[in-house]
Amino acid sequence: MTDPLAQVIKLLRPRTVFSKGISGAGRWGVHYSAFGQPGFCAVIEGSCRLAVDGQAPVTLEEGDFVLLPATPAFTMSGFEPVTPRRIDPRTAPAPTEEIRHGRADGPPDVRLLGGYFVFEAPDAALLVSLLPAMIHVRGVGRLSTLVRLVGEEARAQDMGRDLVLARLVEVLLIEALRAAPGKGASPGLLRGLSDARVAGAIRNIHRDPERPWTAAELANEAGMSRSAFFDRFTRTVGLRPMEYLLAWRMALAKDLLRSRDIALDEIARRVGYGSASTFSMAFRRYAGQPPGRFSRGSADADTNPGPELAHVQK
Repeated sequence: MTDPLAQVIKLLRPRTVFSKGISGAGRWGVHYSAFGQPGFCAVIEGSCRLAVDGQAPVTLEEGDFVLLPATPAFTMSGFEPVTPRRIDPRTAPAPTEEIRHGRADGPPDVRLLGGYFVFEAPDAALLVSLLPAMIHVRGVGRLSTLVRLVGEEARAQDMGRDLVLARLVEVLLIEALRAAPGKGASPGLLRGLSDARVAGAIRNIHRDPERPWTAAELANEAGMSRSAFFDRFTRTVGLRPMEYLLAWRMALAKDLLRSRDIALDEIARRVGYGSASTFSMAFRRYAGQPPGRFSRGSADADTNPGPELAHVQK
């Protein structure tokens, strides 16, 4: 069976660039400005408070896991009133050992392991927009184990480190997303996959993106009228069916263009276009530049990461 969630994670090309231990004791609080890259943390022991911009504050307890696919600004603190210390993760130096907040001596009230990923997909913003802004999972021990493995591997310099990290991060993301509740979530991929009718349409699009789908055909496959299917898909996914189809095709096309060893007419065929010329016109409308220019720009970006990514990689 086609697994759209796994396909999206694979296309995002996640890799770990930074992980750290964090602890807090007594009166403490830190406010991190928005970072944009995906962040995560697992509570190893104790508890603390997390307030993410745009989300209701939550209490984190031992065994909890939090994933922020785009890491907006957030505050993490103990439970005593405090004015949080402000930190800009883009400019703060990367620590070489565990960070301690609040009282320096004595046992901590909470210990966490946190870190950041980088998504290397050229269409990462679109794919991330299909995921919940915040995923909070409680009582899934596999996630804490995976986070510890990520931390250990990130600190090591063993052979095959980058490949192991890439695979661990993919598994970590899939575990977190499939453990998150789909029903009641904000519109997006998880909510869509929790609806049997809509999930079938999403799987059809992912399984056969080259097929000339219409909304009527997708509705027929789902066993619904066109209007009912259109409303249900749009409400649960946040995109109209044909918008989602176009977005997925273009995400695939951008990934294929990065490889630079596949002919343009073959890319066009794989994403549902009858010729290289019709694909090029559609791609230019969608991406604002022709496929060839995009391919060259992607190659340059791979060779020379921008200053923000270069900072994180230090």
